Amino acid sequence: MCASAAVLLGGCNMDVLSPKGAVGMHERTLILVALGLMCVVVVPTIVLTLVFAWRYRASNTKATYAPKWSHSTAIEVVMWAIPCVIIVILGAITWTSTHELDPYRPLESSVKPVTIEAVALDWKWLFIYPDYGVASVNQIAFPEGTPVDFKITSGTVMNAFFIPQLGSQVYAMSGMQTQVHLIANEKGSYDGFSSNFSGPGFADMHFTALATSQKGFEAWIAKAKASAGTLDVNAYQSLLMPSRKVPVSFYGTVSPNMFGYIIKHPATNGAPAASAAPSVAAVPSHSTHAQAAE
Repeated sequence: MCASAAVLLGGCNMDVLSPKGAVGMHERTLILVALGLMCVVVVPTIVLTLVFAWRYRASNTKATYAPKWSHSTAIEVVMWAIPCVIIVILGAITWTSTHELDPYRPLESSVKPVTIEAVALDWKWLFIYPDYGVASVNQIAFPEGTPVDFKITSGTVMNAFFIPQLGSQVYAMSGMQTQVHLIANEKGSYDGFSSNFSGPGFADMHFTALATSQKGFEAWIAKAKASAGTLDVNAYQSLLMPSRKVPVSFYGTVSPNMFGYIIKHPATNGAPAASAAPSVAAVPSHSTHAQAAE
């Protein structure tokens, strides 16, 4: 059994339990607290099941034999009171954490956040830096200790943006914008991917998140700016074509409001619904869609 478990779990890693950012650390604490509270019920139940099976086996004539026993108020109180107390505690923790870890809630910091617009495509990630006028494919960079404001959408089908060591996953959906705020507490290279199956190239839909020093981040931006590539409607149409294992690439120039254009022109059968130049029309947000649904 142990060997089978080792084989089945061989491809797993502990990224979620080895966070490198404030959001990820908070989520790890929440997971461990919930696991500990559930073990208060699960572990004694498993142990008592084994103890009772052994003590009251047919061959043990010394055990109490009570064929007419049917009720114990003490057992009923313990059996129901402990789970109820745990549910109340878990509910209070969930309520508090849900608000504290709201992905739309900006992180408290004296440092100005870096804004990155993330677009899920088949099967790669496009990232736009609106404040720097550059874009990249399958790689992002940001300074350590600096909040990162991710604005997320999908150019095709639904995906999920996830950097396990930094925190929450958020869905990327065509025609609308979602959001998440993350931060890296230390330098490193962190794996990012889509955690929502989206077709045969899904397994290769990975990207790298580089948490660097401020100088390292400025060098990365300079490297992107040095690229001769321009992210415009034509370049975006090329990116929309399904492809796998796409290498890291950069765009030194980005047409204005490309992110808004992508949201307003979701792909149809691998191509944008319209090829007009990007406009500055308002971008529908998660809350806007929610209001429309109401």
